[in-house]
Amino acid sequence: MNRRIETQRLILRPLTEQDAQDVFEWVGDPQVNRYMPYSLYQNIGQVKEWISSIEEDENLFGFFLKGQGKVIGSGDISYDPKRKDYELGYNTNRSYWGKGYTTEAARAMIRWAYDELGARDFGANHANANAASGRVLAKCGFVFDHYGQCSRFDGSETFEASFYTLHLS
Repeated sequence: MNRRIETQRLILRPLTEQDAQDVFEWVGDPQVNRYMPYSLYQNIGQVKEWISSIEEDENLFGFFLKGQGKVIGSGDISYDPKRKDYELGYNTNRSYWGKGYTTEAARAMIRWAYDELGARDFGANHANANAASGRVLAKCGFVFDHYGQCSRFDGSETFEASFYTLHLS
């Protein structure tokens, strides 16, 4: 399976331990982490551990600036058997917010899952306070489905959230 995607400004590919310093710039940033499900990373060692633990079926991609090799974000698109759809998630270094990179990467991951995995149904959510994430989903064609809650993986915090769906034929 091809795990490399090229867009106009980005290359999406799996992360490696060599990417840990760039990744730490956003996973260790409290402002980026504010509404994310993962706990704030405290050091590069934690990032390397996370990268080495990523399973192939998670379909996680780093977002690399073309021609520079800098990793500015990551995202995943993996099957959720409970919802029977492919869940989309993304996270971007705040130095690159508002430039369309996240939308470009999200659209590319959706197209990749459609072509490579046969995905037709997609889901995503965001904390209501994170309106920018909702705008990314809207630009990708997602439609609002319902309100609910999302929590950090460790259960330490719960956010009011909006849930979206996308169906491609």
